[in-house]
Amino acid sequence: MKKIINTENAPKAIGPYSQAVLSGNTLYISGQIPMDPSTGKLVEADITIQTEQVMKNIEAILKEAGFSFEDVVKSTCLLSDMTNFAAMNDVYGKYYSVNPPARAAFAVKELPLSVLVEIETIAVK
Repeated sequence: MKKIINTENAPKAIGPYSQAVLSGNTLYISGQIPMDPSTGKLVEADITIQTEQVMKNIEAILKEAGFSFEDVVKSTCLLSDMTNFAAMNDVYGKYYSVNPPARAAFAVKELPLSVLVEIETIAVK
């Protein structure tokens, strides 16, 4: 059985998908981009600021579902340019300073709305 997770504290989906789906004790969070949920606009800045917004969006969804960053077991970080990896990694690391999850990070040709970073997350209780 699956439960759709939705919060006003994270950006609305920009396509036919849910912010997150809870299946059993596993939470699957769709890729989050640096959109400010209060304005519905992209945070148009450098990779550091964009990554901060992405992590805030993930945190809001985790909280809505009763999870925290400590429950995250896997992340996939998509970058528009690998030269942004170190700066993204610095921000990301602040949220996972102890027992970080498994992770993949790679560059893709293009991301939705031409953002610099998108991160999808899986958490387990």
